Amino acid sequence: MRRRTFDNFRFLQDLKDDRSKRANVREERLRTATGLSGAPALALSAWRGVSGKRYVVGVHAIEAVQPAELTDAVVIAVRRDEAGLATLVRASYDLIAESAAGWIASMIRADATEVHVHRLASTADERAAIVVDLSPAATPDISLLASERGLQSARA
Repeated sequence: MRRRTFDNFRFLQDLKDDRSKRANVREERLRTATGLSGAPALALSAWRGVSGKRYVVGVHAIEAVQPAELTDAVVIAVRRDEAGLATLVRASYDLIAESAAGWIASMIRADATEVHVHRLASTADERAAIVVDLSPAATPDISLLASERGLQSARA
């Protein structure tokens, strides 16, 4: 019987090379199961940014999402094809309720089918960093949101 040798260094180098090839922004579907009480599973997914960080999101049909649900969050417009693959259309953060309905309408015109909402970032700076991390595959709304935030603070 021939003994196989395992080159640990080569394996780790190949793994590192594979990770660098996959550095693009992508969705990583999460497995969720029905709760013990028989309740339906939560619609959850995750997005992996350029940095390699993973952001867990709640998934909503774009027609069903309410504008008030998009405040104080990172929101991602997603186009899902027939095969179930997701394409990030646009990532935004801190939409204000008055403009969220317009954002939803513009994402519908851009053929988005879902809105993914990430609520685990506690500050606007953290949310902005997430949008930048997810931006290479989409156009971030950082300049638009900065002007909206200025408008919001002027109203206060």
